[in-house]
Amino acid sequence: MEGVISQSGPSTGAGRAPFAADPGRSRGRMLAEPDSAPRSPWQRDRDRIVHATAFRRLEAKTQVFAALEGDHFRTRLTHTLEVSQIGRTIARSLLVDEDLTEAIALAHDLGHSPFGHAGEEALDDCLRAFGGFDHNVQTFRILTRLERRYASFDGLNLTAETLEGVVKHNGPLFGEVPAVFADWSRRQDLRLHLQPSVEAQIAALADDIAYCSHDVDDGLRAGFFLPDELRALPLAAPVVDEVRALRPDLEPSRMAGEIQRRLIDRMVRDLMAESGRRLAELAPGSPEEVAQAPGPCVGFSAPMHAAVLDLRAFLRDRVWHHYTVNRMTRRAKQILRALFETFFEAPECLPEEWRARAGSAGSRACAEAVRDYVAGMTDRFALDEHDRLFRIARTRP
Repeated sequence: MEGVISQSGPSTGAGRAPFAADPGRSRGRMLAEPDSAPRSPWQRDRDRIVHATAFRRLEAKTQVFAALEGDHFRTRLTHTLEVSQIGRTIARSLLVDEDLTEAIALAHDLGHSPFGHAGEEALDDCLRAFGGFDHNVQTFRILTRLERRYASFDGLNLTAETLEGVVKHNGPLFGEVPAVFADWSRRQDLRLHLQPSVEAQIAALADDIAYCSHDVDDGLRAGFFLPDELRALPLAAPVVDEVRALRPDLEPSRMAGEIQRRLIDRMVRDLMAESGRRLAELAPGSPEEVAQAPGPCVGFSAPMHAAVLDLRAFLRDRVWHHYTVNRMTRRAKQILRALFETFFEAPECLPEEWRARAGSAGSRACAEAVRDYVAGMTDRFALDEHDRLFRIARTRP
């Protein structure tokens, strides 16, 4: 694994912890299907996610920097691949199912709108009267309804374990549960109030590790801060000192890469050690005992958790709220609001398949159709659609 020194540990199949999800005991799919040898149910889920249209669109969706700003900054797709890669390494170390971990990691961001969190905030505002917008809920809609590749069903007909992991990748759901989750769980039990599987917990923390480390890399490459400014952070200070000692004259791009890989290494090693300690203490004999545990089994140690929070605060101030990102955020919100309002007030401007679904202007059905149409756009398509609607063509006299 890039950024993590090789770990000794058997691959999937060579050894399995008693608390690992067992593909031979999957709770199955909403619509029963024949097995697909030689793949396990979760390998099959992973493959369906990778072949999904929504997965391909991630290539042109913003992570932090707009996907059009440069070829070397992370997009939502490259972020997703890094999450998957980190998750597989941790899953292998803890002797749980790598394929289920990977499937959850690959699916976790499918519902993101164009222009990253700026787009999500804009759609949430536009949809306030209809329940708002949440990318995790949108991901679930994609997986269960919006993908249309198969003759026998809408969505991807994934296993209960993969869907459960996506829904609960940030923990159990208590209190008011989104209706789409509650409705589905009545037909295919997603155990919403229980702890996620170890595999889902790994995918969630791999997400944190990936974005914290690659946003440092992107921030350095963008010139938002200098390496020595990271010395104020407990997690990053020894990393910068290591790299300086290794090569004092290292060129900036290599410096950024070396810092990132060492940050990943430290976070992953801590996560493995702390999770191993928690699992040894709980000693779960089955996945069900993990689900019934009083808290998560996968996590950082207390010092590392605090250090990661410090790093996130630094990134929030120096990258996520940098003035150039703020400018993009403001413009992105204007674009998505304009698109939503236009289609909501005039659904006759939608492409035919979406127009048929929208029905009358201003209705809930219209809001939901416009939500799904706009949320599914890539950055470039949103810009092009905005131009088609609002740019005034100039002709020479």
